[in-house]
Amino acid sequence: MNISLIVTVTLVMGVIFVNGWTDAPNAIATAVSTRVLKPNVAIWMAVVMNFLGALVMTYFNAQVAETISNIVSFEAQGNASQVALAASLFSIVVWAVAAWYFGIPTSESHALIAGLTGSAMALGGLGAVNGGEWTKVIIGLVVSTVMGFGGGYLITKLIVLIFSNVARKTANKVFTYGQAFGAAANAFLHGAQDGQKFMGVFMLGLFYNNMAEKTGSGFEIPLWVMALCSITMGIGTSVGGMRIIKSVGMDMVKLERYQGFAADLSAAICLFLASIFGIPVSTTHTKTTAIMGVGASKRISSVDWKIVKDMLIAWILTFPGCGLIAFFMAKLFVAIF
Repeated sequence: MNISLIVTVTLVMGVIFVNGWTDAPNAIATAVSTRVLKPNVAIWMAVVMNFLGALVMTYFNAQVAETISNIVSFEAQGNASQVALAASLFSIVVWAVAAWYFGIPTSESHALIAGLTGSAMALGGLGAVNGGEWTKVIIGLVVSTVMGFGGGYLITKLIVLIFSNVARKTANKVFTYGQAFGAAANAFLHGAQDGQKFMGVFMLGLFYNNMAEKTGSGFEIPLWVMALCSITMGIGTSVGGMRIIKSVGMDMVKLERYQGFAADLSAAICLFLASIFGIPVSTTHTKTTAIMGVGASKRISSVDWKIVKDMLIAWILTFPGCGLIAFFMAKLFVAIF
């Protein structure tokens, strides 16, 4: 086992840990903000569900991992492929930690795709990018925005219509259980989406060290890789992320329990469908657009658009920002190593 593989695997584990630490709290943010779940209970529930989502969904359907592993090519002479892959992961860690520090729920999914693309282009230019797989990323951005926002808006309107004559106490009880279930489903699907993305990168690291074989559709992910990545994400989630919970669930929109349920249900439906069809979407992007849709269903002014603007700027900057960091880091790392 060479040094570059050790560094690559260590960085993959670091990125998965940071993802659990900074990204996973989005799944439980609404349940905490509406006081359905206490923060510590919600975080430990997310630990378990992230672990199960990454493990179970990958075992039955690994299409998201296949998309990520095929999105770019690091074909190069000697050790350069491993070194460039390590550079992309290093750039993701830098970007994610900076976002956490400022309490901005940027997407590690977007950062991962940007980092891989930037470092691959440092070796092979535009020819290193698989346009067909990148198309799925664009589709994912559009679908998660439309389904997240539109679903949150429509589900909220439907709930208001159905429960208009139900006593508030009864309705709150229903949505307390409903939102707890929704938060668990979101955490499970976060593990399914983001866990698979990083498993795809893990397999690339093994492949470029001749420790894995690639078939026409992608890699056959070993159970030990699924378990290792799932456990690491769970440990990262256990560190907690109240900064992100505050930004997503408390500052952007003030939610009631039925609204929190609507946001969770909308996000869960979108994430589930994307996972089934192998489309890599951002769980952060999906959840926050769902919350925006819920807020807008009441009135546009109920959404704190300053918070939304900050998030949009962070999302927009992630692709060029993280991609450029990865590009120059790859050039530097290849020159040094």
